[in-house]
Amino acid sequence: MKNWKNIKLSVLGDIVGGSTPSTKREDYYNGNISWITPKDLAGYNSRYISRGERNITKAGLDSCSAKIIPKNSILFTSRAPIGYIAIAENEVSTNQGFKSITPNDDTNFMFLYYLLKYNKNKIESMGSGTTFKEVSGAVMKNIFVYAPENIDEQESIALTLSCLDDKIELNAQMNKTLEEMAQAIFKSWFVDFDPFKDGEFEDSELGKIPKGWKVGKLSDIADIVMGQSPEGTSYNEEGNGEIFYQGRGEFNWRFPTQRLFTTEPKRMAEIGDILMSVRAPVGDINVSMDRCCIGRGLSKIRSKNNHQSFVLYLMKNLKQQFTIYNGEGTVFGSINKDTLNDLKIVLPIISSVNKFEHIVSAYDEKILRNTIETEQLKNLRDYLLPKLMSGEIRVPLEKK
Repeated sequence: MKNWKNIKLSVLGDIVGGSTPSTKREDYYNGNISWITPKDLAGYNSRYISRGERNITKAGLDSCSAKIIPKNSILFTSRAPIGYIAIAENEVSTNQGFKSITPNDDTNFMFLYYLLKYNKNKIESMGSGTTFKEVSGAVMKNIFVYAPENIDEQESIALTLSCLDDKIELNAQMNKTLEEMAQAIFKSWFVDFDPFKDGEFEDSELGKIPKGWKVGKLSDIADIVMGQSPEGTSYNEEGNGEIFYQGRGEFNWRFPTQRLFTTEPKRMAEIGDILMSVRAPVGDINVSMDRCCIGRGLSKIRSKNNHQSFVLYLMKNLKQQFTIYNGEGTVFGSINKDTLNDLKIVLPIISSVNKFEHIVSAYDEKILRNTIETEQLKNLRDYLLPKLMSGEIRVPLEKK
């Protein structure tokens, strides 16, 4: 293809490794130099990263072969595991688990990011090692990739893909803000009682509560159904039957990830049901986006009075209480239906719950719409990525 060539990664930029200062020296850590490890990128969903869990000092940097990597360099994990990718938002350093690339003047950094994402499996297949696979610096430098020489075409490809990721990241930030607002309102109203402090309070078994409020049980406001796992032979990953959730490895920030299906569903949850893990561990909360089957590691919770947002943030607020059940079982922690039903809670007056529901249910609806849009955008991005990066689809260049 015209203006596209097979070239070594080393032609596109400088490939830089990392190192770890001695952990026995306190003066090497807690400095002002961002230091990234592969662990910092585990489950990391943003393109850019500014810092990791730990910083190092100038003395720590100078004590080993770690280097300062410039802004807009592409961080690529080369072992344990291979293929985590992020863009340095500012100057950073890394440990030895990276082979990062600082693009040269003829390489668009965002294009390089997507190029590495596209070639992740190829690079991973070139790893070697007995304990764990690793891609060496020499191997990384000599990996051939197919790319346009014209930086304007690189920029056009990058812009097409980054427009999608910009919106995906904006939706994620908006959802985080909406949830924080909802939780802040719940805490202010139903934990700290801020709007009611000028009124009368009375003693209860859960402490002082506004007059007219009561102490009740979770079963007073919600119906709880425990999950039941289908036969093991009914599980599949091909989409046959009903979506199946068991909690482990599926729960995310708000909605679970579809992994398994079952052709012999038992207990079903409906769209909008609160899903709570009831074993190993107890208390993780997600919301169902689909009609689904739930296994014995989950329960579904639904408001009796159409106050689903109130019940959702109530359960999130109770999460800390559930930690006492983790480790109580013979093998792992668990909680049963009776204990959940009998859980003591404060029951506000209905007018306050109605007002909260009116405000916060709109936030939750927006979070759902943003999430659906994000999934569509991710599907489009993942469809376009291989076609753009292989040259199958060409992007018209803007006239300058």
